[in-house]
Amino acid sequence: MINYWKCKDGFAEINQWKSGCWIKVTNPTDDELAVLKDRFDVPMDFIHDAEDVEERPRVDHDAGWMLVMVRVPCKSIDQDGETVFTTAPLAILIRDDVFITISYYDNEVLDDFIQWSVRRRMNTCKGHDLTLSLMLSTSVWYLKYLKQMNAMMNVAEERMEKKMDNDELMRAMGLGKFLIYFITSLKGNATVLARIKMRLRSLPHDEDLLEDVEIETQQALDTASIYNDILDRQQEAYSSVIGNNLNRIMKTLTVVTILLMIPTVIAGYYGMNVPNGMESHPWGFPLALAISVVLMALCYAFIRHSKFFK
Repeated sequence: MINYWKCKDGFAEINQWKSGCWIKVTNPTDDELAVLKDRFDVPMDFIHDAEDVEERPRVDHDAGWMLVMVRVPCKSIDQDGETVFTTAPLAILIRDDVFITISYYDNEVLDDFIQWSVRRRMNTCKGHDLTLSLMLSTSVWYLKYLKQMNAMMNVAEERMEKKMDNDELMRAMGLGKFLIYFITSLKGNATVLARIKMRLRSLPHDEDLLEDVEIETQQALDTASIYNDILDRQQEAYSSVIGNNLNRIMKTLTVVTILLMIPTVIAGYYGMNVPNGMESHPWGFPLALAISVVLMALCYAFIRHSKFFK
């Protein structure tokens, strides 16, 4: 789908391309790709790069075009009803008065940016300033999703305090994976922003906007790193708790095993098919039972007051 957006008191959709407008391309078909190629002479390599889900953030140039590849956050619901966070590439292509974004993956960044521009009654935003604005919106959405992940971490922590099971541990591991995706993508976006900043030194641009993008990107990266560290420490703590619980169970089983060995040894001794003086005595079995009970009590008292199982 190809949409044309003109900025006047916020972005509004127009029917055809005009100089300086924003060409928003989403999941393009072959015919739409042909329009981009024939009318705007867009390098097809740049378009195909945006289709690769593993494409890294970078800045590239070809045939007068400048490609800014960033990764935007995405959220979806899987078949089990669980929330899944990931990142996807967003290609920004700039040449003279032509500005194109290409996205093959659903995300909330672009549509929310359009609504935000209307609320702010934005009068002008094109070229590199529009690139910076989109990167700012991307960082804001990273922070929004990080807040949601933090809430999910708190819920998982409360559940594991009540009952620690494999499902909750798997959810925590999934959140750790999402945070790694975010951290890696934000680091790439920060590198791209640094290259854009160097290029903008000799070009007119909004200094305040550039500073806002730097602040929000760094804040999102720091927040993701902090949450990842917290989650790692929580998992280490849960591993220690599981290990302590296992040690406690093994100690209990060891004590029970030792105590049960005493009547087993006595019964085996007096049950051997050899004369021992007890086989014909009327108090033989009660005596063997009493000896077992006394020895078990003495052994339990010794274990309880010793330091072997503390």
